[in-house]
Amino acid sequence: MTLLLFIAGLVGLIAGAELLVRGASKLALSFGLSPLVVGLTIVAFGTSSPELAVSVGAVAGGQSDIAIGNVVGSNVLNVLFILGVSALITPLVVHVQLVRQEVPIMIGAALLLALFALDGRVSWYEAAMLTAAMVAYTVFLVVQSRRESRQAQGDYDAELKPATAGAWDSTPPVQIGLIVVGLALLVLGAEGLVRAAVVFAQHLGLSELVIGLTVVALGTSMPEVATSLMAAFKGERDLAVGNVVGSNTFNILGCLGISGLVAGVGGLQVPASVLAFDLWVMLAVSLACLPVFMTGREIARWEGAVFVGYYLAYVTYLILAAQDHAALGAFSVAMLSFVVPLTVVTLVAVMLRHTPRP
Repeated sequence: MTLLLFIAGLVGLIAGAELLVRGASKLALSFGLSPLVVGLTIVAFGTSSPELAVSVGAVAGGQSDIAIGNVVGSNVLNVLFILGVSALITPLVVHVQLVRQEVPIMIGAALLLALFALDGRVSWYEAAMLTAAMVAYTVFLVVQSRRESRQAQGDYDAELKPATAGAWDSTPPVQIGLIVVGLALLVLGAEGLVRAAVVFAQHLGLSELVIGLTVVALGTSMPEVATSLMAAFKGERDLAVGNVVGSNTFNILGCLGISGLVAGVGGLQVPASVLAFDLWVMLAVSLACLPVFMTGREIARWEGAVFVGYYLAYVTYLILAAQDHAALGAFSVAMLSFVVPLTVVTLVAVMLRHTPRP
């Protein structure tokens, strides 16, 4: 029954996100908003709505560990697993704007979260600051979109078109209905997924935090997984990268910001293990994007393989640590003394090779 509840919750989240994006984007286009603005706001936020629904639902249910683990785990998975697998399918093109603007903003959001979490919690006013930053970032994107090139406008025009007259989703009442049903499915799916995750944690002897960092993070990231992998298969390689970077920024600013507001005066408690390890993994993964993206402005297949390998190593570490396994010490030593330094040296060498000489 627990597995069925988990699957039903996951289906509800994915279907709810799809209906919400469809209804909201069609409604916005019907009211005259440009496809570019809709793509940068409604569609981008819609793919992250499962993370928001699960995090808010977890906080409301008193499982703040799942809320924190969901966001941190999703961000690590987005970069290492989704970009890694996408790059294995085809080398990913990185738009210059991502290197100059979006990735630094994502890194800034991660640094801000790390700063707020140093005292062991994200207070209510810090959550309000994260939410305000999300609103400011959205307004900035909308204003900036007015100066976008004709090609960028055309890309979104091709992807997002107003509903055809006479189509089943062409009227505002139907579009509003899609939004309402989508939101309802998100809420119900989040509740089922969180409830099942708690039961899984109890049966497997794992903490709610570990379940949030792995199983729940993968489940709520399914829209990003589907969007990026389909973009890679279709050759829309910059979309695969932009989707991940935008989602990570929203997860920190939007999901944790709103979750912290819902938590009330006490704010969000940050588990000690997250403060000691997982938060810094997320920050390191965010920082790693810059040198990787700068090397010829593409993510090569070998870099994708490194990303996937690191994600598997990260999940392995979480499971070994949760079970206090005898192999944990040897595994940690191998990662810290050999694999990580070798990767750092390789990335530095690649960066130097691609740095223009005077």
